[in-house]
Amino acid sequence: MQALKTPIRQLRFVIPALVCAVVSAGSAFGAEPDGDAAQALAKKSNCFKCHSIDKKKDGPAFKVTAEKYKGKAEAEDKLVKHITTGPMVKIDGKEEEHEIVKSKSDPEVRNLVRWILTR
Repeated sequence: MQALKTPIRQLRFVIPALVCAVVSAGSAFGAEPDGDAAQALAKKSNCFKCHSIDKKKDGPAFKVTAEKYKGKAEAEDKLVKHITTGPMVKIDGKEEEHEIVKSKSDPEVRNLVRWILTR
């Protein structure tokens, strides 16, 4: 009987630690984007040349992009791919290569995408 009590006693410390770890990891993924860092990267990458937050330019407003992807699980990955691979886009009826974001840091790129998706 004593052998059974020891593992159960240990579990009362392990389970709360696991719960805290999972909650912390989840909140990091769902964390509010750093707006200043996102806007700085957007400016450095010339995103505002073709996009604005709420007005159409050559490209859609970030607000329109956020509405388009709202509630879609694949939104973040799709936008990360879009801004890191330079796909062809139509501007005034002409095909042009989309500029690639000027960062190799996945967390920086994802922060920018999360910021766009929260406009």
